[in-house]
Amino acid sequence: MRSPLLFLLLILSFTAVAQSAMPVILTLKQQGELQDRWLKERFETVVPQIMREEGIDMWVMITREYNEDAVVKTMLPSTWMGARRTTMLVVYDPGAGKPLETLACARYDVGEVFKKAWDPEQQPDQWQRLAEIIRERSPRKIAVNRSEEFGLADGISSYHYDRLLEVLPANLTSRVVSGERLAIRWLETRTPSEMVVYRQIMQVAHQIIREAFSEQVIQPGVTTTEEVVWYLRERVRELGLDSWFHPTVDVQRADNQELYGFSGRPGADVIQPGDLLHCDFGITYCGLNTDTQENAYVLKPGETEAPAYLVAAHRRGLRLMDILTGEYATGKTGNELLLNTIRTAEAEGLRPSIYSHPIGYHGHGAGPTIGLWDQQEGVPIRGDYPVFPHTAYSIELNNKVFLPEWNKDVRIMLEEDGYWDGESFRYLNGRQEELYLVPRQAGK
Repeated sequence: MRSPLLFLLLILSFTAVAQSAMPVILTLKQQGELQDRWLKERFETVVPQIMREEGIDMWVMITREYNEDAVVKTMLPSTWMGARRTTMLVVYDPGAGKPLETLACARYDVGEVFKKAWDPEQQPDQWQRLAEIIRERSPRKIAVNRSEEFGLADGISSYHYDRLLEVLPANLTSRVVSGERLAIRWLETRTPSEMVVYRQIMQVAHQIIREAFSEQVIQPGVTTTEEVVWYLRERVRELGLDSWFHPTVDVQRADNQELYGFSGRPGADVIQPGDLLHCDFGITYCGLNTDTQENAYVLKPGETEAPAYLVAAHRRGLRLMDILTGEYATGKTGNELLLNTIRTAEAEGLRPSIYSHPIGYHGHGAGPTIGLWDQQEGVPIRGDYPVFPHTAYSIELNNKVFLPEWNKDVRIMLEEDGYWDGESFRYLNGRQEELYLVPRQAGK
């Protein structure tokens, strides 16, 4: 009964039912056009602001095909799947309220943003032309994507960095500085236009989980957690979207089973009545990512709702989320959010573990780290980065609860994506306030 054919039939039968509840999915062409509009807007609004606030008047990015800088990849037009040959981009702020210059030291324009600034007929050497572009403008600070602690801001290769210093005159090499903060702020800052769409991206992710945690996919006593994992992967592909990590689906139940460790994946289990199901799942859509953990209860015969003790445990997890999001304030560091939340939560009798992170262009995005599962006392350097307005986060955490009914601890693992606008925190598409039920009950 647990054959691949049965699982395929489950997927096909549910797809027809679920389509009507799924928000509209943009075509690839529509997504590309949308992302290109966002890119132009970001260079008109985000880049001038962050360059001026960080005191940088020139930003130089150098990368090449198959070894792309994470920042440059987010600046390429939607029809480019990566860099071409050696790609050199220059952003220069002339000051005095003038618009930015956005130049490509390349044989062609790089999309609509970066204009061609190299004629090989006049200057055959691309590196020398880059040096000319820099020398002609004589910037005060030349930022490059180089960082010791933030991987997403460390995109320039060792060779490219050394070569840049070789071709620049001595009076300019001393002006080369790390663009770490510039890179992070570019990646973490979300625009109003992006946030309008991000809500629906999150709605799509929520709907896929809702489908997976239903009787249309799960037959208790037959379906395994691993089959639900692959349902999630297949459903994402069917919708024309991407997954940025392999999902997790696991169970907790009233037996002597130990809580699985974060250093490894849970094993495959046959889902049974009375199980508490949990998933960790994320999609990539329109260049933005989601990261979500939600929970479901598998009803026993005669039950119409989850046991009160599991409902109460889930509510305590939600309370922990409220404490963390209530701590948000512009300028607070990730470590301050972490430690303040843990202190308040423990004073309320909670048993918290917090490992929240920024989200956006990347699933584990640029910005302040708010705990790691194995670093609950604070995270050096990455946890010391401050919160800025107009940034998005995955509120990811868990709270342990001892259940006398099961004579063991359970871990209520939750994760929902939200947005800090500088004054308040809100979830992109709400959060799971109640456990899903399998099978779904009327009105649930």
